[in-house]
Amino acid sequence: WNEIIELFRAGMPLRKHRCRFKSYERCFKASEAVDCLHELLGSNQNFGPEVTRSQTVKLLKKFLKNHVIEDIKGRWGKEDFQDDGHLYRFPPSSPLKPYPKRPSCGKEVIKFPGWDDAKAGTSHEHIPVESVTMNSDMWYKRHSIAIGEVPACKLAFRRELTQSNMEEIWKSITLSQLQKVLGLDSLDEVLDTKLVNSKHIVQNVYNVNKQGIVILEDKSKELPHWILSAMKCLANWPSCSELKQPTYSGFERDVFKTIVDYFDQIKEPLLTFHFFDVFVSVLGLLQKHSKAVEALQISCLLLPPENRKRLQLLVRMMARISFNNDLPPLSESVRTRTLMVQAFSHCILCSKDEIDLDELLAAKLVSFLMDNYQEILSVPSGLKSSIEEHVVHLQRVQVKYAGAGTDATFPPPSFCHQISTDEFEYQRTNGSQEPLAALLEEIAMNKEISVKDKKKQLKQFQKSYPEVYRVRFPTPETEAVLFPEKNKQKPPILMWALKKPFQPFHRTRSFRM
Repeated sequence: WNEIIELFRAGMPLRKHRCRFKSYERCFKASEAVDCLHELLGSNQNFGPEVTRSQTVKLLKKFLKNHVIEDIKGRWGKEDFQDDGHLYRFPPSSPLKPYPKRPSCGKEVIKFPGWDDAKAGTSHEHIPVESVTMNSDMWYKRHSIAIGEVPACKLAFRRELTQSNMEEIWKSITLSQLQKVLGLDSLDEVLDTKLVNSKHIVQNVYNVNKQGIVILEDKSKELPHWILSAMKCLANWPSCSELKQPTYSGFERDVFKTIVDYFDQIKEPLLTFHFFDVFVSVLGLLQKHSKAVEALQISCLLLPPENRKRLQLLVRMMARISFNNDLPPLSESVRTRTLMVQAFSHCILCSKDEIDLDELLAAKLVSFLMDNYQEILSVPSGLKSSIEEHVVHLQRVQVKYAGAGTDATFPPPSFCHQISTDEFEYQRTNGSQEPLAALLEEIAMNKEISVKDKKKQLKQFQKSYPEVYRVRFPTPETEAVLFPEKNKQKPPILMWALKKPFQPFHRTRSFRM
């Protein structure tokens, strides 16, 4: 969001315009803004040429709503931007979204002192040494080590690892590798690890066919047979072996529409709402091809098996259709590859809250998936071999020497990392305020409740959480945007209201001459 705003403000030409016999300095036409922003998005590495002009207009609507731009009369807050000749300008205040400055937190790995490391500020000459009286047993032990004799030992057999143990090992090492590839201090920034199902990871790795497609244990979660037939038909065009009826003109477009309609009606995207932030964080690695592929490989292992299988089949079909020159065009105005991205991006990746740049982010990720689907949707061999070696090591028979109190094959103890007071205050404050800010935004943007109820709820929130409310509505003007004033026309004064009250009719005598 901030990156696009900065590029737009820096690249948008401003000049003098006339409107209704009046001149306005440093402004621009709506159509000029669409031209400029569309060109910037197309040349930006995070978006690319797949961005359409209509998507650019939608983004400018969000800009107007969030006061990134305003019309020449200073009005904003609505999504009524159109690709026309209306004049707009940049507001004097910064439209960038503020982020709390995160205090620096040390990333140093705890180093355990070696046997030969001396303590800082001390020397070997001043280390107090306790005198030891040498007896025969102690002399024998030292002598045995010196001449190479092996002390008494015994074999220690490992207990059998259960399926639950195996699943937890897979989850732990997989998440650790994902954190390393993404370059994060903690996965808590993008993922609630408690919601990661370890069974899904193991099933996605081992329950696969020769092509690497997931085999589902629950057959009721399979795609319907008619959808599979339709997808195979277009993916293998023109050799549709399962097709029993002759095709007609426009047949392939009807089949494609059937597939699109089916995936449009699913309630949750294939990459799930829960993993949205994980996949969005991968977008920053797209310039490092191997890193991005590895991150997506691991991230896709976290999906429910039915989602992973549908993703494998859908993306494979999309890629084959895009590169199939024998398939007739599925659209008169849009290239086949662009059509694939536009038709299926929303059912592959989107957030639950429908944030502003969802469509562009999804298009970028889906394009990368199509180009590298064979690598991304396969099991990462390096991760699999390292985990299997670790499991074998845990199950191996160990040699345990007499007198040894611990077993070296157990993982080393983990230690808590001490944080500073500033870091603690940051976590405490943001951990409680972020959900409250989201709740306030939900109340403010809710169009289904009446104005009266909305004002009542906002007043209650302001009373309970004044600091959070002040951040969202720093001035009365920002609050007034939610309740635009309506021009109340006074009812016309009726003529009968000006007349005197009704007078009863009095009969009078007529005088005849």
